[in-house]
Amino acid sequence: MKTGTLLGLLVTSAVVNAVGCKQQDPSSHANDNPAAHKSNPSGTPKAPTVKQEIYKVPVGKSSQKGPDDALVTIVEFSDFQCPFCARVLPTLNKVQETFGDDVRLVFKHQPLPFHRQAPLASEYALAAGEQGKFWEMHDKLFAHQKELKEEQLKAYAAELGLDQAKIDEYLASGKGKEMIKEDQTLARKIGANGTPAFFINGAKLSGAQPYAKFEATVKDAISRAETALAQGVDKKAVYAKLIENGRDSVPPRRPRPPEVRQKLVLQEGTPTKGSSKPLVTLVEFSDFECPFCSRVNPTLAKIMETYGDDVQVQFRNQPLGFHKRAKPAALAALAAHKQGKFWEMHDKLFANQRALSDEDLKKYAKEIGLDVDRFEADLISDEVAKILAQDQKDAAKFGARGTPTLFANGVPIRGAQPFAAFKKIIDEELVYAKKLLSDGTPRDAIYQKVIETKGGEKLAQRGPSKPSAPPVPSKPVDVQIGDAPTEGKKDAPIKLVIFSDFECPFCSRVNASIERVKETYGDKVSVSFKHFPLGFHKRARPAAVASLAAHKQGKFWEMHDKLFANQRELTKESFVAFAAELGLDLGKFEADLDDPALTSWVDSDMKQGSSVGVRGTPASFVNGRLVSGAVPFEAFQKIIDEELKKDG
Repeated sequence: MKTGTLLGLLVTSAVVNAVGCKQQDPSSHANDNPAAHKSNPSGTPKAPTVKQEIYKVPVGKSSQKGPDDALVTIVEFSDFQCPFCARVLPTLNKVQETFGDDVRLVFKHQPLPFHRQAPLASEYALAAGEQGKFWEMHDKLFAHQKELKEEQLKAYAAELGLDQAKIDEYLASGKGKEMIKEDQTLARKIGANGTPAFFINGAKLSGAQPYAKFEATVKDAISRAETALAQGVDKKAVYAKLIENGRDSVPPRRPRPPEVRQKLVLQEGTPTKGSSKPLVTLVEFSDFECPFCSRVNPTLAKIMETYGDDVQVQFRNQPLGFHKRAKPAALAALAAHKQGKFWEMHDKLFANQRALSDEDLKKYAKEIGLDVDRFEADLISDEVAKILAQDQKDAAKFGARGTPTLFANGVPIRGAQPFAAFKKIIDEELVYAKKLLSDGTPRDAIYQKVIETKGGEKLAQRGPSKPSAPPVPSKPVDVQIGDAPTEGKKDAPIKLVIFSDFECPFCSRVNASIERVKETYGDKVSVSFKHFPLGFHKRARPAAVASLAAHKQGKFWEMHDKLFANQRELTKESFVAFAAELGLDLGKFEADLDDPALTSWVDSDMKQGSSVGVRGTPASFVNGRLVSGAVPFEAFQKIIDEELKKDG
């Protein structure tokens, strides 16, 4: 039997749906997937069996499609620049086609703060609504999500035959801003903090869910509405009746219970490195497809280097449900462990997080010198499956629901925390462990003694640790701009240089702050771009070269925007398609993609970045002063204002 067949049997039931962006700990992956659902063998979606919280969501003056007396009212909170909002449109169309006049769709505006062009787009949609063409403008805006600047909005208005003078008058009146503010206030009250968010006869449904989820929820809503009709409620009053006792705000959050030192039982045979008789044992629950797990590995290496024989690391598997290749990778690592090469496979898997296919796993087994036949047999053995099952059982039992989660002598450390966060806890644990040692506890019994004496203690003051911002260098560093793509005047008093990675989500996030810097300071600031593609972002380096190939034709920033807008589509075919959209000479562009000089350019940027202290992305320098991470505009503003005072 081939590896592909063996692994295929293990993962054919995995279903993955990306439905929207949720706020979470930026250093870890949560295992909560709101889109996860089981299919009904009959093919007919089942109505929800759990009673849902109902919210009182007024329609007000919002634009709607469908009759006022529809049995079901779907109130949507949306953002014209949100890709998930665009992705759900075909589903909404299908809902209306399927249920006809039984459904009306109500649109409310929730432009998110990091979508800079969304507020004005919403105002244009509202202005179009004043002329009877809200939905026509709605469709235009979603069809051109990446082209929502003012001049483009005016062009769409002209295409729809709208009176621009009336639009300008509406914009100047502030009525649109006021209506958007009302929608956003309502959204905050009822917990629609992300987009898209839906309330179906008051029942909340978050994200770009699949049609089956909408269908089941709408059918349930129709059933409830028909019950109300049978009880004598007038059809026009059904929606008001169904939500009249609903919540008008989200329930107060329960305070998070304090962290507890877990009595985590060590499993014999677990992959281990470091001291055989440690004072501090770090148990890591990890996922081979999780980028945050990859990010914590250098930190663990530094811990091993710093603490030597005082520390041991044990690896446990916690493949998350929405990482469809994480479970096969975990089984592959455990199969390699059977031949004494867990850590070699561990390193291969993390170095190739986007290449975890069946054939890739078999290739890595060969590369690290495994007996491949034995590897394939162990891969589907009951023994290996039981080890993985025990790991996942312990992860759930001891609260490792996201990855990475580590326990230092039972103390939880959640997420890819910096070395300093680990050091603080390890140093505290060493103090107690050394006391036990001096009291006569053998080194090989320290962990068990700690768990027996302190297991279950509350750690409210200690954890979970939060990532600390890297310190800003006390002295500015000399960052040479050279030939880097630059926007702004060469003699601008503020020179902002950003080291970035086209595949890095945080680099994408900081762009809104950079744009606001340019808007706020104008000619006082120049912005230069340097490349720092991280090793675990396999498509970042080719994207960097593609941007430089566009730069050779004078369109770096246009390609920059295309690449960040399509971070999951960084293939050569995509680069060529973007080049075509930008009107580049494709023959020259494709030739430049293979130009070794551009690869050397990227290498030179990375070498310079390393020399001035860049360790991750984005890393920005304002007149040589480091601003690390995807920080808000205000962080840049503070340093820029200080620098301008020096200049003035």
